[in-house]
Amino acid sequence: MALDQQVSAKLQSDVIVERLHRLHPSLIDLSLNRIFDLLDRLGNPQNKLPSPVHVAGTNGKGSYLAFMQSICEAAGLVVHKYTSPHLVNFGERIIVAGEQISEKNLVDLLKECEAANAGQEITFFEISTAAAFLAFSRKKADVSLIETGLGGRFDATNVIQKPALTAITPISMDHMRFLGNTISAIAFEKAGILKPSVTSIIGPQDPAAMEIIENRANEIGAPLLRQGSEWNLTEDFSGLHLSHRENTLALPYPGLPGMHQYSNAGQAVVSILELFGSHIERDTIATGLETTKWPGRLQKLDEGKLVSLIPKGWELWIDGGHNQAAAEAILDFVEVWSDSPLVLIFGALNSRDPQDFLEILAPVTSLAVCITIPGEKSALQAHDCLLAAQSVGIEAIETTSVQSALKTAARHGTKGRILICGSLYLAGAVLAENGTPP
Repeated sequence: MALDQQVSAKLQSDVIVERLHRLHPSLIDLSLNRIFDLLDRLGNPQNKLPSPVHVAGTNGKGSYLAFMQSICEAAGLVVHKYTSPHLVNFGERIIVAGEQISEKNLVDLLKECEAANAGQEITFFEISTAAAFLAFSRKKADVSLIETGLGGRFDATNVIQKPALTAITPISMDHMRFLGNTISAIAFEKAGILKPSVTSIIGPQDPAAMEIIENRANEIGAPLLRQGSEWNLTEDFSGLHLSHRENTLALPYPGLPGMHQYSNAGQAVVSILELFGSHIERDTIATGLETTKWPGRLQKLDEGKLVSLIPKGWELWIDGGHNQAAAEAILDFVEVWSDSPLVLIFGALNSRDPQDFLEILAPVTSLAVCITIPGEKSALQAHDCLLAAQSVGIEAIETTSVQSALKTAARHGTKGRILICGSLYLAGAVLAENGTPP
């Protein structure tokens, strides 16, 4: 039976994705040998990407690239973009010439990569990265925006030998099982994307992380433009003021909510100025900043199946942040919501420490309704989320679904705000159930 006859509710690409996951090595060796071998069989598409910009960091990578894409497109430039993970469907990860990759193109590329790999052990991220690079190498564009998946030094995206630019967003504690248990160790892995003679735009960093980045840059001869040194950002009632190479640029506040987005926006603007100079005018940059969209990050839902379940007087927000730095960014944003209760609907992966995340939000949280992330094999069970919330002094209950959690949350008062948080996988499940396209 043909593949398209076997597939009903699932996309063909989903079936191939499931099959490719079974090629995952039983033991991960930290090297780029597998991805280089596969790319070589595919004709080394990583060497044919138009103007690649490669970004690593713990928080802010996706927002930085969203700002970059929006500014470039406001200027009429054609953009490829590769990010991870996705919210609702895998195709979101691969933007080809400004459009999400078509299902047919994705299926064809995954099959081509699968055939070239010939059954060898390989991680799914490695083979999907090869598919993205293959797609980008075959379509004209002005810039390719590439996000690391994990770390940097041994990340599958770190096969680009001569990027047009690199960037490192803020580094914090995350993925310690793979990257190390200190900021310095994690920064060493992230700094692995630096390349000789390639300028790197550096966002705000912990001093220990900055020291590691600077040492690596000096070692290989990579010029750095660091926030607080070579560029800076201030704000006032009128907006943002960016200083860069002895010039100051007045800019509007960015379209993405939260003060943490100011540095992400500034880092993107500096990157644009380094790539294109005066070819992109200030008004175009401003338009790009104001119109940037990045679903699942402090996103307010105004309509949809789930929104209809909460009574008037309540607002529904989602955020996919999952680590301490993300919780701190959320706290900065929600502290002004003291006029009414804040109820969390919380779910997390079992690889995370929910207590670290929830402890930061405890002072502003009236109630946590804890759930198991729907359809996620690696989800932390709702009861464990509840215990974590209670351990940091948050009143908590558990329930079985997003819908029941919303109904429970809205019974907490006559008005208030509900924030669904703890995992990008939970944010994706919510967007899918609500009928909100990412």
